[in-house]
Amino acid sequence: MWQLDSSTLITVLTILGSTIGIILGCIVPAVMEGIAVQKALDGITRQPDAANDLRTTLLISMALLESTAIYVLLVILVLIFANPLLDRFF
Repeated sequence: MWQLDSSTLITVLTILGSTIGIILGCIVPAVMEGIAVQKALDGITRQPDAANDLRTTLLISMALLESTAIYVLLVILVLIFANPLLDRFF
């Protein structure tokens, strides 16, 4: 693998980095969404009168957490299909 020319090597390393990035970029928000749902359900269980406020806050926080995963996907797609490293160095 190390006999590759430099542009192919950068492409391979970008793909490997993108793979690690998308794995972490999807696992971390998913875990945080699960924790947010758990805390919201605990709050609704303790104070059923505040269920509407907690539900609204939960939906907003879930949207913000999911947007981080979408931003990671956007960056990974740019790295894979429009690799700026190739234009910069070659």
